[in-house]
Amino acid sequence: MESDTERIAYGLRQKNVAVLEKLVEQYQYRLIRYLVSLLGKRDGVDDLVQETWLRVLRRGASYDGRSRFEPWLFRVARNIALDAMRKRPMFSLDSDEDVFRSSPASCEPSPYALAARTQDAERLAHSLQALEPAFREALMLRFQEDLSLQEISTIVGAPVSTVASRIYRGLATLRPQFEEEPE
Repeated sequence: MESDTERIAYGLRQKNVAVLEKLVEQYQYRLIRYLVSLLGKRDGVDDLVQETWLRVLRRGASYDGRSRFEPWLFRVARNIALDAMRKRPMFSLDSDEDVFRSSPASCEPSPYALAARTQDAERLAHSLQALEPAFREALMLRFQEDLSLQEISTIVGAPVSTVASRIYRGLATLRPQFEEEPE
């Protein structure tokens, strides 16, 4: 009996458009959400998503089906986003320096702020956008996408200990903001 991951791998090796359409339907929203959180803005994400799916179709044979599809997909998307950022340097996802601590470039509320229904959710969305990109990415993959430390390690190309450290430091940065009384 074939598992879902094996069926996906087989379909991608065959460049089966129906398999790709099903994957797009299943993962499109999560992919957009991941790239928005990775970049800290919505601008340009649609192009990156489209390029990600094209690359999945072209290079789908490299997915072996032995592990979950999500980490492989997010790794492809991350590589495309990093390539795009190298062409337009903004910040480094691998930096532990306080280089990028501004709000998103757009004046419009982020998708998180739009979806926020409570004051805590709005505060969390604002606080996440102010985090260093590497911390924000690790937190979003762990708590929003529910990926394991090993899967995140595969996506970001860093040791598990580094991923754990980024999550810990990201949470430590957020904690004081939520221990204080809201203004």
